[in-house]
Amino acid sequence: MRLSREKIVHVSHQLVDVLVASGDVEFVEDRDTIRQEIVRILQTLLKEEEKVEAEVRRKISTHKKEILEGSEEWDILYRKYYTEEMRRMGLAAQPERA
Repeated sequence: MRLSREKIVHVSHQLVDVLVASGDVEFVEDRDTIRQEIVRILQTLLKEEEKVEAEVRRKISTHKKEILEGSEEWDILYRKYYTEEMRRMGLAAQPERA
């Protein structure tokens, strides 16, 4: 997902507002410090997601058969490889083994 810096900042303000409105949260830092950390975390996660997407697209492009983006086959492979990469990078839960 691509978000502009402005949108990320907007989301950080909304998150801080929700935390402030919640009676269950006690702030040990000032709100702006918390908001800035939220921005940093979101930016880091979005950069990681971009790396995952690039790797997924690379994997799909290495198939012998050309797979057209938007086709059902491409969508299936994209979801499969995306999930695998997210797990490999520790950004998604590993499946439970029976």
